[in-house]
Amino acid sequence: MLLLVVGGGLYLVIHSRLTPLRRIAKGFKLLLSVDQNQGISRFKVLSAVLAATVGLGNISGVAIAIYMGGPGVLVWMWLTAIVGMVIKFYSCSLSIQLRTKDHQGQWLGGPMYYMDLGIKRYGKPMAIWFSIAGLFGVLPAFTANQMTASIIDVVQPNQYLEFGDFYWKLILGVVFCIISAIVIFGGLKKIVQVTSSLVPTMVGIYFLLGGYILMTNSSQIIPSFGLIFGEAFQFETAVTGGFWGLVLLGIRRAVFSNESGVGNAPMYHGQSQSEKGTDEGLVAMLGPLFDTILVCTITGLVLIISQAYLIDDLNGITLTLEAFRSLFYGFGDELLLLMVLVFGISTLLTYSYYGVKCLGYLIQPKWGHLYNYFYIASIIISSIVTVEIVIGMIDLSFALMCIPNMMAVLYLAHRVRKEMKQRRWLRQ
Repeated sequence: MLLLVVGGGLYLVIHSRLTPLRRIAKGFKLLLSVDQNQGISRFKVLSAVLAATVGLGNISGVAIAIYMGGPGVLVWMWLTAIVGMVIKFYSCSLSIQLRTKDHQGQWLGGPMYYMDLGIKRYGKPMAIWFSIAGLFGVLPAFTANQMTASIIDVVQPNQYLEFGDFYWKLILGVVFCIISAIVIFGGLKKIVQVTSSLVPTMVGIYFLLGGYILMTNSSQIIPSFGLIFGEAFQFETAVTGGFWGLVLLGIRRAVFSNESGVGNAPMYHGQSQSEKGTDEGLVAMLGPLFDTILVCTITGLVLIISQAYLIDDLNGITLTLEAFRSLFYGFGDELLLLMVLVFGISTLLTYSYYGVKCLGYLIQPKWGHLYNYFYIASIIISSIVTVEIVIGMIDLSFALMCIPNMMAVLYLAHRVRKEMKQRRWLRQ
């Protein structure tokens, strides 16, 4: 994954001659425009993708990264996000260029389809490999686990009814299971409808809360950046596996945060109404900009300014909650909990669709919805296992998804380059 995401991503940066990065403003313009074509609007598609990526990966995932590798990990997350923007441009462009339709005339797009349609000899085996790994990679393990942990930490339900943490996690898992099932079994349009309403509001509130904390502690922002860049290149700060362990840790958490190279986002973007692949690619690029460069930076600065990351027995969401509690009048954790719940539930809703697409490819699209039953049941299991087990499973599954996806994107990059040359706005 390290070689393919960073090495392959840098190759795509050179291959594109930085053109996508120089056309970010065009991506914002396309985001708000509408094509008269079958499919879902670009705004709703990006909202659904951000519902999956902007959430606990940016809130507790950053805390895990800083806890394990120190503040310097943020530098490698930023660099991976910039490279990831170009990866998403290519992969989501391909999801429009190489897609097909199901028995109801709905678009079918994503890595498994551009592998199958674009690579003659090895495309089918690669698509099967990706889809099998995807069945496990998109399980709601991390989200359900961290949501239950955050509620127990802030609400502390045992002070009202002494059930014990295990049984409270089990009860919360059942509640999340029921809430998710109501929306998930309504299908893609229901998921997009809910997430497109929730996500922009919650992202805005998170920016306001984080921005207020940073403004009230503005004198510590520059020293915090100095600490981040200073520790990014100091060998002794790399707690996990030496210096390359620090780099790898930052890359893993950035990939988990924005999913660049994993192949999840192209499954949603492949349903877009865009007619041109590069139009969708520019819109998809905005994902890593929002979720890793903006949201993760706010989270990281709050953690560093509060110095909560230095507390030994805190990790994950409990670490972030402590940081917000200490910097926002003692109840910042309660506001953050509200956002965690909304972000987490929106993530639970959107991730199920990825699994449906993977199973639909492996058998038949019309039977893909059967995955939802497996997905819903896993919410309960994920709520009671340890965070270490969850992180290990997600990292392994994402790596197994990333390998065939990045190989396919690199092999098919010439298709995107060809369309880029044909587009007038790309030559300006």
